[in-house]
Amino acid sequence: MMEQRELEELKGRVLCAAVLEKAGFAIDLRESTGRAVKHRRGSDIVIVIHEGRGWFDPLSDAKGDVLSLIQHLDGVAFTEALARAAELVGFRPAEPEWQRPSPQKPIVPLAERWRARPALRPGSATWRYLRHERHLPESVLRAAIRQDRLREGPHGSLWAAHADSGGIVSGWEERGPAWRGFSTGGAKVLFRIGASEALRFCVTEAAIDAMSLAALEGLRDGSLYLSTGGGWSPATDAAVRSLAARPGAQLVAATDANSQGEVYAGRLREIAETAGCDWFRLRPPGDDWNDALKENAREELERRERRGGLPHARRPHQG
Repeated sequence: MMEQRELEELKGRVLCAAVLEKAGFAIDLRESTGRAVKHRRGSDIVIVIHEGRGWFDPLSDAKGDVLSLIQHLDGVAFTEALARAAELVGFRPAEPEWQRPSPQKPIVPLAERWRARPALRPGSATWRYLRHERHLPESVLRAAIRQDRLREGPHGSLWAAHADSGGIVSGWEERGPAWRGFSTGGAKVLFRIGASEALRFCVTEAAIDAMSLAALEGLRDGSLYLSTGGGWSPATDAAVRSLAARPGAQLVAATDANSQGEVYAGRLREIAETAGCDWFRLRPPGDDWNDALKENAREELERRERRGGLPHARRPHQG
């Protein structure tokens, strides 16, 4: 068996990304940040953290260093994991685009980047995208504006803030007609809209879905609508557990109606059981809550046309 010094040296020379690339995983650029790089292989997901030295599986409790990653993926003993890691010494995994040096672009602090973007305003390109393509009602958008949750990103895109329990912005979801991602250098915690003193917590996987569910429920009193940003970071887990610990809390798993959504729902149920709070599975009728909101808008348009309230014009783009 290696001495501890040799063991640490080996772990320092092999990145988790190298193991994943060799195992057939690919980087999901849209769902990654500089601090947390998402790797996918079919339905398998692994998030690499700590500058490539650590990892965790958002769909289970598995996490650790490069050696435990090899054991996790291949189901081998520790000694075999050592041998496989040694084979990867000197292998350089592909670098995500944002990790390639660009000295001509100075790094702007996260808080400064957030403050520099304009708040969402009626009539803007972002407002039109949210109202006409996503069918989010004005009442919900104005509620999010009052709570300072939204900014206008480039090219008509939306920035939706993730924040900690103290309201400090840690990053933001980025979504537009042709773009989806998360702020470079930011960290996923929770997007929040609704009553801060709420006891009913509806957890979705995207800010647009959180706002869509809020719209469908009419911003229900005593409810806080949340988004994990399509991931499950340790900070997200801690934030959800803190909310579930409130006396009288109810945790609503409003995640997508697919296999990943069911995994997240199971995780929320485990948190609720640990905290001793109520748990409820609220499944969207389609794949997600924005699909449900758009379907409601389409049906309402058809009803109005049948009543003669509108001419039979071409329907708007559904986005």
